[in-house]
Amino acid sequence: MLKRLWWKAVVGRHAPQWTTVAPEKTVLAVVHNVTAATRLLDVLPLVADDHRVRVVWTCTGSSPFSPGTEEWLREHGMDVIPWRQALRTRFDAAISASYGGKLHAIKAPLVVVPHGMGYNKYSPGNRKSEIGNRKSVFGLSVRWLFRWGRLIPSLIVLSHHEQLDRLRAASPTAADIAVVAGDPCFDRMLAGLPLRETYRAAFGAAPGQRLVLISSTWGKDSLYGQNPDLPRLLAHGLPQDEYKFVIALHPNVWTAHQSWQVERWLARSGVALVPPEDGWRAAAIAADLVIGDHGSVPFYAAALGTPLLLATKQHDQVDPASPVGLLNAAAPLLDLDRDLLEQVAPIPRTITDLTTSIPGDSAKLLRTAIYAIMNLGEPATPAEHRAVPIPTVTTRKEAQLVRATLTDSTVDITRWTAELLRDNAAPPDTHLLSGTDESKHNWLELAEVLVHEQVGAPESWIETTLKALPGCLIAAMPTTSGWLIGDRDGNRARCVGEDGRAIASALYAWTMTGRPWSDLPSPLTVNTGPISSLWTVEPG
Repeated sequence: MLKRLWWKAVVGRHAPQWTTVAPEKTVLAVVHNVTAATRLLDVLPLVADDHRVRVVWTCTGSSPFSPGTEEWLREHGMDVIPWRQALRTRFDAAISASYGGKLHAIKAPLVVVPHGMGYNKYSPGNRKSEIGNRKSVFGLSVRWLFRWGRLIPSLIVLSHHEQLDRLRAASPTAADIAVVAGDPCFDRMLAGLPLRETYRAAFGAAPGQRLVLISSTWGKDSLYGQNPDLPRLLAHGLPQDEYKFVIALHPNVWTAHQSWQVERWLARSGVALVPPEDGWRAAAIAADLVIGDHGSVPFYAAALGTPLLLATKQHDQVDPASPVGLLNAAAPLLDLDRDLLEQVAPIPRTITDLTTSIPGDSAKLLRTAIYAIMNLGEPATPAEHRAVPIPTVTTRKEAQLVRATLTDSTVDITRWTAELLRDNAAPPDTHLLSGTDESKHNWLELAEVLVHEQVGAPESWIETTLKALPGCLIAAMPTTSGWLIGDRDGNRARCVGEDGRAIASALYAWTMTGRPWSDLPSPLTVNTGPISSLWTVEPG
């Protein structure tokens, strides 16, 4: 009952008596799933910032990936009206980022924008179009654009003129209502380019460390569908200080398999999970290399100039004449037996330039088109897209296998994930370092070096912990001014520097030489991948 009252306050003839602001126009945002919702949020701020315009949200319920969409919208401050109510109400404009559902029944001029990098995939079922034997492309064929011989949309937004050419070949009538207005998703990425180092920091990438984005669309032919073990194979095979891996899975993967399950599958992979709704764009900007498939993310990354390898190439679902189809043919295929960066080859600009015909101008063109549909004058302020947001990425420090090589007053540290122990693939001359938050109990017992990351009472903690773990040789805890590190023989050293795990492994290497701690050099140079740091070491 309360919900029904709220609907009356939002739309319908009684709305004016309940609302505070009296907008001149009302826009219906038509959402099919979370992916489509994120694309609408690239467009709708162009009108939603205007107090003369009210945006009302609804979900069609027609997508297999609809579950959770309404909840996602509510979590982001956008409540929804029922689809049935939306179809009974007249609006000044409606905007959708997908086809499907009874769009033809909407009582408003309908604007359709892409929900990916253009239009690349064949229609489900691979039905033939009326153009010879060519298969119909989703969003560019009569099947999606017409109902009972009448066009469903009033305006079709395209990002590049090549899409207009393909649309004209499929339906000259539909091409007459299309406008090439650029790509707001890509323009937001372009706006975020100056924040690349900020995005890298959000993903935990250290200076000089190579950030590798693994990207997978959804379905059995995707990267993750073809080889769910690939993220683990990639991350486990390379030193952690030189490479950091993150993975962006299509939101449909999360919806179909549930976030708890996806997180469990990837918990021991050694890769960080990119937030499914929006973090992938920041990751594509931040990455030094993208490993992907036939989804939109690899194409956008390549358009930014990021090196690209494809883990799988799809031929049955993608139109070979589309931008993604051309990229599919041109990009090198990943070879796990070769160095990653040696495999990279330039992607022709003639392909990546198909992202948009009008880079940077989509805000202006889209706003003009939508206000014309509403028959409302544009605001005097310039139309602008915001840079993609800085993501919140959850990372945890995991147990590591560490090789510490001591030469005079320098220690070279190389670290791999301790998960290699499960595969009996531990690199030679390594020791096991674990944090106290390690969930694998046997690794705590096997660790030669144990690190606690929180400031406490280090002297008593080191003594008590080493007694409790007979196999542990070195224990380390931060202090207010540095780190206190101790061994089983009662030796202690106060160390000042940044990476407590690295200095703990360095002192382990010193202990293995049999030399007394009183001879520890200071300063001590500790090299971890591309980073070199000086540590002040005070024994005693």
